[in-house]
Amino acid sequence: MNSVCRILTGLFLLAAPGWAMAVDARQDYREQWPLQLETPSAGAYRLTLGEAQYRSAVSPQLQDVQVFNAQGQPLPSALFRAETPLAQSAPLQALPWFALPPQGSAGSDDLQLLTERNTDGSVRRVEARLGRTGSSAQPGGWLVDASKLDVAVQALRLDWQAGPSLQLRVQVDVSGDLQSWRRINDDVPLVDLAQDDNRLQQRRIFIGRQARYIRILPVSGNTLPALTAVQAELMSTLPAIDWQWRSLQGKTAAPGEFEYVLDGRFPIAQVDIATAYNSAVQWTLQSRDDAGQPWQVRAGPWVAYQLQDSAQRRQSQAQSLATHSRDRYWKLVAAQGQPAQAPTLKLGYQPETLVFLSQGEPPFTVATGSVRAARTYAPVGTVLAQLRAQQGEQWQPAVATVQGPAQVLGGDAAVQPERDWKRWLLWALLGLGVVIVGGFAISLLRTKR
Repeated sequence: MNSVCRILTGLFLLAAPGWAMAVDARQDYREQWPLQLETPSAGAYRLTLGEAQYRSAVSPQLQDVQVFNAQGQPLPSALFRAETPLAQSAPLQALPWFALPPQGSAGSDDLQLLTERNTDGSVRRVEARLGRTGSSAQPGGWLVDASKLDVAVQALRLDWQAGPSLQLRVQVDVSGDLQSWRRINDDVPLVDLAQDDNRLQQRRIFIGRQARYIRILPVSGNTLPALTAVQAELMSTLPAIDWQWRSLQGKTAAPGEFEYVLDGRFPIAQVDIATAYNSAVQWTLQSRDDAGQPWQVRAGPWVAYQLQDSAQRRQSQAQSLATHSRDRYWKLVAAQGQPAQAPTLKLGYQPETLVFLSQGEPPFTVATGSVRAARTYAPVGTVLAQLRAQQGEQWQPAVATVQGPAQVLGGDAAVQPERDWKRWLLWALLGLGVVIVGGFAISLLRTKR
């Protein structure tokens, strides 16, 4: 434990020399909660955010969540998604892949795959044939062989040949036998844009389950780039973080359209629909963070159904979002059926982990909710990697938990936009100058007369 503390002290002094001189900035936040430390002298801690913290935060990136010591100094911290639980990087595994030929316009389900397999079930060769012919052809896709993996695939990371700017969408199907396929995502963005020295890339496809074979097909006639490699992010063997659900009641915005408001900055990753009656409706889910912004499609279209009889209840599975979203406003649009009553919109998320390094005297607190303050970047990931290299791959930060009710700091004033007094003063001076100039002009006119 002493070696851990020495490492933390040295790295902290190199990475964040200004924190020691920080003043108490907690009044810039709405409220705070006291923390209880599992091991008082651990040096590094992980805090799983709760519903109260998500509801109090206002930043779309959750930058207004900060840990403080007893002196009011902010501690170096970083936010990690539940996909990398306990701040541990997901292991990567290279996977074999096969290019699929152009597909007929009859649809993706008409593709027939003739495969040769090894004795262990892995794919040796793939030959694709079209079940039907069409007047036009759509681009081909990719087939990824994950049959040798004995753990679930968290996500796929794709690499392709560098070329012109790329922005397209793909659909993802999984199969256990290359015969029957199940679609898990209809609309995944792939992006590779470059301008000057800046580059924007999105090459990650979320899977979140165990699948022997994964098929990736373009949407709406997009042309896929030349793929060069595929890596799988393997799910951690650590206990999975349970899904939490927010059930929202909506209001009718138009025939077949229902709007909802989310009461916090939750990292929404799944969606489900519940009704009080039997139903089968094709839905599209949209969201936006401001009432003045255009709506963005997050999931669908998909058919959500619910059938209840005297024996049992059957319903459709929850849908995964292509990317996490913290938007405040959500809307369901019915493609058919147009139910008169708004269904219950269920939005699912996995709580994130805030990892922080201790400094100063306890007790430590976590503060949330501010439009003026933001969490300062700290190389916490680098510190954790070095600690894990010395302590072993199984090492994890100690646990910190919220204890007790919220304590009010700046209150609701901390989340209200500040008035720009400098701008108002400049406008006042400008107005005063206009009045003075006008007075001089009138005086000159009278003098000439």
